[in-house]
Amino acid sequence: MPSAGAPRLVLVHGSVVGGRPTWREQRRSITCEARLVVLERPGFPPGPVEEVDFERHAEWVAERVVAGDHLVGHSYGGVIALLAAATVGERLGSLTVIEPPCTRVALDVPGVAAFARAGAELYASGAHLEPETFLRTFLGAVGSDFDPPTPLPPALEQGARALAVERGPWEAEIPLEELAALDLPTLVVSGDHHPAFEAICDVLERELRAERVVVPGHGHNPQLDPAFTGALLDFVGRAEKARGTD
Repeated sequence: MPSAGAPRLVLVHGSVVGGRPTWREQRRSITCEARLVVLERPGFPPGPVEEVDFERHAEWVAERVVAGDHLVGHSYGGVIALLAAATVGERLGSLTVIEPPCTRVALDVPGVAAFARAGAELYASGAHLEPETFLRTFLGAVGSDFDPPTPLPPALEQGARALAVERGPWEAEIPLEELAALDLPTLVVSGDHHPAFEAICDVLERELRAERVVVPGHGHNPQLDPAFTGALLDFVGRAEKARGTD
């Protein structure tokens, strides 16, 4: 049981599945080192929505952040975390993003530009595909090794339907200069499985003067590896110490 003074980790999940499955490794292994705030974004069980917009969800996350929080976002949740940090970064203890698909930061890399185009084409087809077909195509595109059951259980079908009405992350404008000016301790994590994600994370590492961790072996879900949890807790611990000496 974490103490009242333990750092608070605010965890923002990505597409398709909600917070509890996304952060299951952290929920299992982090017992006393930190307090976990596992968010469930609108559009995921128990209630569907007509659209999912990263800007609106960034506002939703920002409203739930308190002073000293350590914000952690995976995939689409990483895009949301970056945007939220741009508005509430002065209150944050740190920022961690895991493979955010914010392709606009690296469109000069041909592989990233191709990845963005393919994403736009896939999402355009979402309204015409069955949820399971759309989901399987999406998982293959982002390098996820998750093999969903057939037929999709209700919660996963709702996640696939939320994915189909998601505003494409290739539209996200990440305010890199504003974020860099915050001088916020930042950790960027990738899984060494997809050149587009590596290129995006390279840019974020450079522009935000971030630390970088590569956790291979889990595709688009490095957070499932205990090595990620260890790296995150080490990073947060150092950020807490640095904040305490300011």
